[in-house]
Amino acid sequence: MEVRRMIRVSADFAKEVKKRLGGETITNCYQCGTCTSSCPVARVTNRFNPRKLIVQSLRGKRDDVLTGEMIWLCCSCFNCQERCPQRVEIADLIYALRNIAISEGNVPNIYSEFVSALYSEGKLVKVAGFTEKQRENFGLPPLKKPDVEAIRAILAETSFGEVLKVLEGKE
Repeated sequence: MEVRRMIRVSADFAKEVKKRLGGETITNCYQCGTCTSSCPVARVTNRFNPRKLIVQSLRGKRDDVLTGEMIWLCCSCFNCQERCPQRVEIADLIYALRNIAISEGNVPNIYSEFVSALYSEGKLVKVAGFTEKQRENFGLPPLKKPDVEAIRAILAETSFGEVLKVLEGKE
């Protein structure tokens, strides 16, 4: 027996996206596929397709777009944006979609971990002892410890604290 799920469609989703910083050009897209053909991620996986992401957004498939993985697979190379004949700012549009998803608590766990590490330690990735030893072997000085308080102040000025609250509420 085949199980089907109901697809909810939001007639106003494209309008919502268009009002967001980065989403203003979404309705310029005429689905030529130039974005997808120039995308390095789309070349190696069918899990990412910028053209499909835009058509889903235009068709109001809000839940699929915001809870799916596609918006998180973009590597921000801007090839799509540079080559789009309609000047759709695709990478910026993806940032707008990510911001909507974040505001609703739809974030992959790995991003939540990155955010928490940045806020608590001032960096995304811990430097391995091996790296420190290599630096020493090359005569380089040890890496300076990040000024966590200064980083937190910057993050607070950019509303990052609000994003962190949303992510913490997810766990």
